Amino acid sequence: MPTTTASAVCTTVGNNILLRLTSGERDVKLKALRELKNQIIGNRTKKLSFLKLGAVPAVAGILSDAVSAVDVADNDENDRIVKDIIVQSAAVLGSFACGFEAGVRAVLDAGADILIQRGCLVEEMPLLKSYMEVVDAGARSLKMIYQSKMAPKYDFLQEENMEFLLSLLNNESENVSGLGASIISHSCKTSLEQKLLFDAGVLKRLTSLLGGSLIQRDASLESIATIFKNNPEVVSQFVGPDTGRTLSCIIEIVKDRFARTRLLASLCLIVIRNASPCYLQDVGIKTKLINNLLELLDDPGRVGDEASFAFSSLIAEKEDMQKLAFEVNGVDKLYNHLQKGSLHPRRFEGILLALADMCSKLECCRSRCLSLQVLKLVVDALAHDSSDVRSAACMCLRSVSRSIKFIQNLSAGSFMNETIVIPLVRLLDDTSTAVQVAALGAISNIVVDFTTRRSTFIRLGGVKLLVQLSKSMDSTIRLNALRALRNLIFLAEDKCKEEIFMELTASLLASLICDPEPSVQEQALALVRNLVDGRINSVEYIFAEDGIILDAVGRQLRIASKAEIEIQGMYVLGNVATGKESHKEAVMDQLLLRAENKAQSCIIKFLQSNDSRLRTAAVWAVLNLTCSSSPGSSGRLVKLHDAGIVSHVKNMVNDPCLDVKLRVKTALEQFNSFDDSLASTSCLQFLTVRAVGELSHVVDPSSKIPCDSISNSCYVYVTDFCVIYSHVANSINSQCL
Repeated sequence: MPTTTASAVCTTVGNNILLRLTSGERDVKLKALRELKNQIIGNRTKKLSFLKLGAVPAVAGILSDAVSAVDVADNDENDRIVKDIIVQSAAVLGSFACGFEAGVRAVLDAGADILIQRGCLVEEMPLLKSYMEVVDAGARSLKMIYQSKMAPKYDFLQEENMEFLLSLLNNESENVSGLGASIISHSCKTSLEQKLLFDAGVLKRLTSLLGGSLIQRDASLESIATIFKNNPEVVSQFVGPDTGRTLSCIIEIVKDRFARTRLLASLCLIVIRNASPCYLQDVGIKTKLINNLLELLDDPGRVGDEASFAFSSLIAEKEDMQKLAFEVNGVDKLYNHLQKGSLHPRRFEGILLALADMCSKLECCRSRCLSLQVLKLVVDALAHDSSDVRSAACMCLRSVSRSIKFIQNLSAGSFMNETIVIPLVRLLDDTSTAVQVAALGAISNIVVDFTTRRSTFIRLGGVKLLVQLSKSMDSTIRLNALRALRNLIFLAEDKCKEEIFMELTASLLASLICDPEPSVQEQALALVRNLVDGRINSVEYIFAEDGIILDAVGRQLRIASKAEIEIQGMYVLGNVATGKESHKEAVMDQLLLRAENKAQSCIIKFLQSNDSRLRTAAVWAVLNLTCSSSPGSSGRLVKLHDAGIVSHVKNMVNDPCLDVKLRVKTALEQFNSFDDSLASTSCLQFLTVRAVGELSHVVDPSSKIPCDSISNSCYVYVTDFCVIYSHVANSINSQCL
């Protein structure tokens, strides 16, 4: 006797149910609906099977017929069956949509969401008064639909929609009011919509629901957070003298016995504080929030998965919160969860991101992570099956690699080895763009190697991949690839520069300098700035292929409107001006060339800029062009004088920026040296300025790191975003910018 496969049995059962759904007898149809509901509840496999059999359109058709067949005046048994069909149809459609995106799409394609709203919830339908079960069933189904990102966006701008929403929120049924809150959480995205909801009195109604049932309280907290998100105006109007009691109520709910409620209350307070930092400044409240979220990590379900993301949003970019979290052993607690192994990908990702945020600013957190051997777990996560986990691991590695302790181990050779570099290089070729960008961020930190241990990265093909990514159609990838190359070439040896330049080529660099994206232009110029820093043979790179790079730099300086581009471009020319006479003359040609329809040269515009960084860069270029020990300096000074540049520099003697003021003073001394017949060979040397990308290996801007090859205790000041570094070519003198 032949056996029948499970799939065939399922198909047979499904066809039988669908056949009965088409029956002309309402009793048969009702029983089939109930059986279908029981088959698919909590079973994604069966949902998919019934989807393929066309169950959703069939049920939507039954619902439509039932809504049309409701007899307003008749309450007999026949009418009761029709109402039961409506309830069961709505329940089936809601079950298909519950946690199943394919089901949501099928329900929406069948127009069932509109049918449910019209048949169960519109006030003109008598069922609202005569059969509350219909209302609850419709509300539950629509809530399941609105939990999906695929659900249609609710238009709050239409007056009738706002009235309908308020009617839902004012309904006594927790399912109906919960539906109203779900619609807000799903559809409220803009500040205008937030303001409209606030002005309509929605927030007042939501706050009144905080004292309702568990369903109402949770739905209300989620909606309140949605209306507050990134909107300080609404927050300030809500957290006023008249509504302070509501804020206190939310603070109290943080201690609720239900884990999900505590999480939602915490998220609500986090949103308030992030939108308006002036609120919730009490250290006790902040500590309570941190402890609550760390405790929620112990929850084995979805709350535990999401708690770490809430924790990250609380401490991200906030040094005071990170310090409080460290004081309550936040790093240790996160590490303990990370150690458990076999974590759900969502939970794994969240813990890694939380550690990344904790280590983003404080050295004590980074040092603790390294002491706990967190790095080994992070490196292992770089090969995780989930792209989100891989991306989070890269972000964590990026933060931890800012540690002074990391640098010390890096210099000793215990970190900068193949166990870290190999997986990072592999991730440059990852199928996920987010992973590639995150890997580039980590690499940008690791390749800033003051001990010139870049050979491992280059040997493993890292440079080839970075250059390849710099040609990406995605501007974010181009940007981050250039930032990594910029840091890789920082203080690099001549051989390393040569290898990188051979991969990049002059034509590619020139095209990147003229990239459509201003941020890419800036990073390309910063890369060239580091490339031409150092010995004279480094300056020669900019003249390759008939000076195509120099021409691109000059062109961008004449047309750029973003100060950051102009600053990097001027430092490029300032570094080139430390070279030979021919190099200096080439810089002069670029600086004195006027853009089309411009009355003055770009350098005069830069000297007059409101941005002190740009004024400083412009004066540096003048300094290097007019060094009195250079044979052609007097002639260049005459040209600068005739162009009106010298007079502009003289007018800057009382510049409000001290750095500019000091550079101007030095420039004026150089100008005067040409008229001083007693002056002998000047001790002033050419200055080059380097830049390193957005990372930092130190705790704060006041930290100092001794720099190799620099005498007289020269130091570089570092921030999390940019390092501006200078030294004197022959180490006679040292100046730090």
